[in-house]
Amino acid sequence: MPFPADLRRCWVLGLAGTVCLALGGETAGALPVRDLLAPSSAHAALGLVGVYFGVVLLIAAWALLGRLVRGPRPPGPRALLLVLAVWAAPLLIAPPLFSRDVYSYLAQGAMVDAHMDVYAHGPARLGGPLAEEVAPLWRHTEAPYGPVFLAAASALAGLTRGQLPAGLLGMRLLALLGVASMAAVLPRLARHSGADPAAALWLGVLNPLVLLHLVAGAHNDALMLGLLGLGLTAALSRRPRVSVLLAPVLVTLAALVKAPAVLGLATVVVLQVREGRRPLPAALTTLAAAVVTTVVATALAGTGYGWIRALDTPVSPQNWALTSLLGRATGSLLERLGSDLAPLAVPAWHLLGLAVTAVAVPAIWWRLRPRPVYALGLSLAAVAAFGPAVRPWYALWGLFLIAAAAPSTSVRHRVAAVTGVLALTALPSGGPADGEQLLLAVCGGALAVVVLWQARLAARTPAWGRTA
Repeated sequence: MPFPADLRRCWVLGLAGTVCLALGGETAGALPVRDLLAPSSAHAALGLVGVYFGVVLLIAAWALLGRLVRGPRPPGPRALLLVLAVWAAPLLIAPPLFSRDVYSYLAQGAMVDAHMDVYAHGPARLGGPLAEEVAPLWRHTEAPYGPVFLAAASALAGLTRGQLPAGLLGMRLLALLGVASMAAVLPRLARHSGADPAAALWLGVLNPLVLLHLVAGAHNDALMLGLLGLGLTAALSRRPRVSVLLAPVLVTLAALVKAPAVLGLATVVVLQVREGRRPLPAALTTLAAAVVTTVVATALAGTGYGWIRALDTPVSPQNWALTSLLGRATGSLLERLGSDLAPLAVPAWHLLGLAVTAVAVPAIWWRLRPRPVYALGLSLAAVAAFGPAVRPWYALWGLFLIAAAAPSTSVRHRVAAVTGVLALTALPSGGPADGEQLLLAVCGGALAVVVLWQARLAARTPAWGRTA
């Protein structure tokens, strides 16, 4: 398939970025404990520079691709999916990047496979090599994930028998399945919402957060979003058995991976009502399908219902959630004033954040009743923004659906700007940053900017000027 020169330039630039990411991750990524290098070592420093060099190249390629999508001859969905495959290919064989959560997934899967209660004990109870790979903060923390994901992780643990390379590859393939599902459903959701399918794919699947955190990081958010997207697409079907039964089942399965997807059930009901069903029967059948799915999935997984109480999993001290930042600032101020209320500052702000979310979500739905997919995207964004914990990939909860249903180009521009900033906020090792690492990251990004600027100047210089 021949490609225009501009599109070839995009996928070559993005491929160069992900190749640099993969190579830099070999020394600076979230490596197994036995392969970890000291952050101050020359190889780790070079890897960190290489990773941020690659991240900036990838962001630049994505921005350039966005200009093509908005241009007079935009690439079609098939061409964009090929670009996604090209960009993602180097990351499939790279070490885990930007988080050590994948090791927690493997350890929790091994615990379920060994009939341990992951909702009562952390991976430390498992012991052995897998538990040692889990970040120290989470070794004694119960799993906050639902039985569907834990069943998948348990099956993977049984297949790989605790072998780390095979387990990491299996988790990445599971995440890739989720990304593929997201890519498959986005054009349909975009057409239903009156949006451009190509623009939806560019923002919702080709954006750097998907590649950095769902593919390279192998996060289970990919599986949640893939199932959620499949459920919403099923709800658009004109066949009653699909929209009434399959749609709530798929959305419930997504929520049994990670709980925020449960908001998708409201969208299923609204979409059914818009197809002519009465509100009360639509709500009751959706609720019944969700309950039955939950009971059956939990029974098959054998994990019990401990995931409900495990939803309050503690957040890390370095967490950058808005409510956590305000809580720490308030606590520090109260300590200086000698108040005994300082320890209550963070919990109080977290509670306020939950209250704001409880008010914001109904308000969003009330105002955007005619646009249920967009309302769901904004609701998930509010849950991520005001929740007690935030990670860069949490932005994808809302971004995925906002991409499908954004009402204007300006909304996409603002979301894209946030995406570009968030893509730069995590270290490839998944750990907290110190001053030296921040300097190296900035140097890697700045070097990429210089290279891109010089390449742009060279492209603008006439041939006679270059040979003079």
